[in-house]
Amino acid sequence: MSLGHLYIISAPSGAGKSSLINALLADLPRSEVQLSVSHTTRNPRPAEQDGVHYYFTNHEEFKRLIEQEHFLEWAEVFGNYYGTSLPMIERSLEQGIDVFLDIDWQGARQIREKVANVKTIFILPPSKAELEKRLIGRGQDSAETIAKRMAEAVSEMSHYDEFDYVIINDNFEQALSELKAILVAERVSLNSQKIRHTNLISELLHN
Repeated sequence: MSLGHLYIISAPSGAGKSSLINALLADLPRSEVQLSVSHTTRNPRPAEQDGVHYYFTNHEEFKRLIEQEHFLEWAEVFGNYYGTSLPMIERSLEQGIDVFLDIDWQGARQIREKVANVKTIFILPPSKAELEKRLIGRGQDSAETIAKRMAEAVSEMSHYDEFDYVIINDNFEQALSELKAILVAERVSLNSQKIRHTNLISELLHN
């Protein structure tokens, strides 16, 4: 049985998911929590590093990995493949490391069907107006693209009730605190403590 926990974190674009994940990883040692690095067939963007942001591969190799059932979940998006490596996740979990998957609700649904004890977290913005403000503030997208992202966000947010936990990212520090609280709660749950402290519990209960 694995000592670590598997988490899925999803959110519409602009809700602050990436910032929360990065802050969590910065505050906790890598020996305790990691972000899963996905495989993809798309070309690297400037400053992206293989093995850090993604594992970059080609279509032929990706399809071979699909046939070998290497992926916990995978999807094709705009002609490129994205997938989550099962062996890499299993290794981390066996070492007692909590692993976060940054994927959408569709990927989350795939994984829930395969993994019984996965915990899922959805990040919501405090309002549509604030979400749009954040997207505009990035300065990366045209008005047309932002309108499209807002429409997609409404569709994505409609699946919030499929998740175990919901965090409303109004105040960043509060949202980060709530994210950390989820990790702590899962680590001290009955099942987790029975696995982590088998010998201690056996000793305490032995006459």
